Amino acid sequence: MTKQLLSGNEAIARGALEAGVTVVSGYPGTPSTEILENIGKFYGDKMFAEWAPNEKVAFETAAGASTTGARSMTTMKLVGLNVAADPLMTLAYVGVVGGFVAVVADDPGMNSSQNEQDTRLFAHFAKVPVLEPSDAAEAKAFTLAGYEISEKFGTPVILRTTTTTSHSRGVVELADPIALNRTPSFKSDPQRFVPIPAWARGMRLRLEERLEKLAEEASNSPLNRIEWNASGDRRVGIVTAGAAYQYVKEVFPEANVLKLGWQFPFPDRLFREFAAQVDQVIVIEELEDFLEEHMKALGINAIGKRLGDEKLVPNIGALDVDVLKEIRAKLVANPATAPLFDAQTAVETAPTTELPTLPALPARPPVLCPGCPHRGFFYALKKFDVVVSGDIGCYTLGVAPPLACMDTVLCMGGGFTVAHGIDRAKNDRPVVGIVGDSTFFHSGITGLLDVAYNKGGATLVVLDNRVTAMTGHQENPGSGKTLLGEETFAADIAEIAKATGFKNVVEVNPRDLAQTTAALKTAIESPEPWLIVAKEPCPLAYRKKIEKIYRVDQDKCKKCGACVKLGCPAIERDADKTVRVNPAFCVDCKLCEQVCKFGALEEIDVKMGGLV
Repeated sequence: MTKQLLSGNEAIARGALEAGVTVVSGYPGTPSTEILENIGKFYGDKMFAEWAPNEKVAFETAAGASTTGARSMTTMKLVGLNVAADPLMTLAYVGVVGGFVAVVADDPGMNSSQNEQDTRLFAHFAKVPVLEPSDAAEAKAFTLAGYEISEKFGTPVILRTTTTTSHSRGVVELADPIALNRTPSFKSDPQRFVPIPAWARGMRLRLEERLEKLAEEASNSPLNRIEWNASGDRRVGIVTAGAAYQYVKEVFPEANVLKLGWQFPFPDRLFREFAAQVDQVIVIEELEDFLEEHMKALGINAIGKRLGDEKLVPNIGALDVDVLKEIRAKLVANPATAPLFDAQTAVETAPTTELPTLPALPARPPVLCPGCPHRGFFYALKKFDVVVSGDIGCYTLGVAPPLACMDTVLCMGGGFTVAHGIDRAKNDRPVVGIVGDSTFFHSGITGLLDVAYNKGGATLVVLDNRVTAMTGHQENPGSGKTLLGEETFAADIAEIAKATGFKNVVEVNPRDLAQTTAALKTAIESPEPWLIVAKEPCPLAYRKKIEKIYRVDQDKCKKCGACVKLGCPAIERDADKTVRVNPAFCVDCKLCEQVCKFGALEEIDVKMGGLV
């Protein structure tokens, strides 16, 4: 059996292969994106894999494959499960035939997300099992276990990961794919698959019966284990799961640990067995008090988010070793819990030497990339006194100075619908709603239809850079290629808009400031709704050879700072307001030349080099 160093996401992709998965559908979202990317890159000839327009579509596609007896997987990030909640809730009633695993990557600390929700609460809400690996090796193993649980009990299974587990690397043992020896075949059974009220009531009863069996299985499962310390000291018992387990083992080496890989349905018998053998139960879990609250409901005296009147385990942000050292220090300092710990052990786990103080790194605010086509659009939009309803994507950075051109962001697709609401409320200023091309296909089309159908007046904009850029340049229905790199039909945003009833549709090149400004002026001043498609490829996704760059003619430059207001990383200004163009960043987008009234920006050959 060979071993390989894999990230958690790579290990899940490998687990899908070894589990005999046939269909995988997902939507890119950090920190889950690399699962499907790796399946497409390494195992695309072994299973069907696709980028779906959104998570609901992905979930339903995988659910459909499961009805044939095939094993399927869907992948998404935490907020994607909000989109897929509708099919999740009903699939729990209907159940599955072939194994079905939904991989949902949570993001404690909001490294790349607009909120910090805990997917375990969704599993509880939907009444489906949730597994959570603590490292890459478990990520693969739990993927395989998820399919066994799914098929044994006929239930969808959620595999919850976090940013830490998804992106951390570890040694993983590789095995050959399982030989399932099954031919996918859908067998018609309306009472099984059609949850009309008369049949859904029976499904509801069976769901509760299944939960009881799953809870007993969780108490017996090897995914959950008690690790007793070698000394026989039973003062402290820590209940933990996921990446937090790794930190517990480092910071509380003397503790007895109930390590949970299968968190819901709750393994009640295991909780009671563990609690009965230790003096004090401490629950260390990432984000919400999911386990702690239930253990207290069982009558177990558990400490978790609070220690008396003091906060103990934070429910905000990601846990790490430093956070757990603070938790330990509070436990040792508190008179009620101090006797649980030996002073000597506390000293041993504290840092033995002080690290040298390093100078703080300069702040680097997020910024649109050099040559980003969104920059020209926002620069033009900033000339108008409008409310701007934005969305989730690279273009969210339009909120940052010097562009400072976005007023609201809610969720994917919300750029259009929030704008429509502001407009229908008879706001005292015109409103512009913005989404990206991938977001348009994800959930913008329905908002567009709403504006057309209900006679809205907002100006809607699709910033079409020809790719799903924010999550790493994945394909989408408008790019003309599939996840596997196959040529396919490229959906036309302008034509879709016309089909929804939009009469006023125009395409512009956002690098042409005059054209973009004129289109915006016409649309904003019109009482009718308009759709502007600002169409220009992302320079990072569609790289081209740079033959020309810009330099500043210092004799012509008036140091007015107009070019600086573009917010282009290639344009630098010294303390004396002297402006220069850094050739390492310039991609010849031509915006600076258009904003300079004095002709100080001029094109030169790349070979000239230097700060110019």
